[in-house]
Amino acid sequence: MPFYQFTVPSGDPTLEHKAEVAAAMTKVHSEVTGAPSAYVHCSFVEVPAGSVFVAGEPVTGPRMVGIIRDGRSAEVRGRLLHGLADAWCEITGIAKKDVAIFLQEVPGANVLEDGEILPESSQDPGAIS
Repeated sequence: MPFYQFTVPSGDPTLEHKAEVAAAMTKVHSEVTGAPSAYVHCSFVEVPAGSVFVAGEPVTGPRMVGIIRDGRSAEVRGRLLHGLADAWCEITGIAKKDVAIFLQEVPGANVLEDGEILPESSQDPGAIS
C-alpha cells in the first residue's frame, strides 16, 4: 500500500540511483512497519530546474510524498521519516537538509490493492500491515 513519489529536479543525484533508492525505501518501510515489501510502491517524477518552490522561491532539492496507511504511532512515523531520509541521503550524497519528506496517512478502507480493500494498520510495528 505505501506509495512514495519523488519529485526530482533534472540533474539531481536521485535520478541516477532510482533503483537503489526504491530498494532502500522498500527496505526501510518494511523494517519499520512490518509491511511486506511486495506492497511498497515508488515513483520518480523528473521536473525541470526551477519547478519546486518553498515560500515562493525556487529550491534545488528533491521532495518526496509518502502515502501510508493510517494508524501508526508518532514513534513509528518518526522512525520511518528518519530512516527514509537517511537511506536516501546515503545513496545519493544529498544532504539531509536539502530533502523534504511528507507523509500522508489514509485509512485502509480507502485503498484497493490486489483486488482487495486493505484492513486497517496495526499499532504493533512487528505486525504485518
